[in-house]
Amino acid sequence: MPSFTVRPRHPHGRHARAVDEPTAEAAAIAYLEDYGGDPDEDDAVAVVVRDADTGREQCFRVDLNTGETAPCAT
Repeated sequence: MPSFTVRPRHPHGRHARAVDEPTAEAAAIAYLEDYGGDPDEDDAVAVVVRDADTGREQCFRVDLNTGETAPCAT
């Protein structure tokens, strides 16, 4: 199973955790289920997911009410 490192997107997001999930989106949700986060005004949390094998980073916003995951806006 792929391994990812997930951390909050905010500037002080130093609390990264290793997460083993099949996709980056699943890793983002698993991180928030285990460690929570500080929601913004839309009850969503932005996290950065780094693929341990490739080093590729992706940012996702996860709606805490629905679990819906979408790429972060730039």
